[in-house]
Amino acid sequence: MTLPTDDGLLLLHNPACSKSRALEQALRERGVAFTTRLYLDQPLDEVELADLIRRLGVQARDIVRSGEPQYADAGLHPRSETAAILDAVACYPQLLQRPVLLRGERAAIGRPLEAALELL
Repeated sequence: MTLPTDDGLLLLHNPACSKSRALEQALRERGVAFTTRLYLDQPLDEVELADLIRRLGVQARDIVRSGEPQYADAGLHPRSETAAILDAVACYPQLLQRPVLLRGERAAIGRPLEAALELL
């Protein structure tokens, strides 16, 4: 799969996450059209994750939730190489910071939500 490059909004969503639900609600309240990808059901592959990092303008380690048990299961540590991080997040999508909103060639992690809403 590939992430969209058009100007539409894509929410990488985990309905079990309160921040993800809050961003979804904020978008709906604003009447903004968006599509949703349940990334736990449709994990991003390594190519998509590399593209996401580029759009976010961050380092690979910045998209990882290091407090998740899968972080240790994947053998990650603070100095893990980018390739190891991409592989781990592709295998363990729970490690992806959330929520993430994409628009065109830009993306934002919604922590705080305002960071993602700046893409509107």
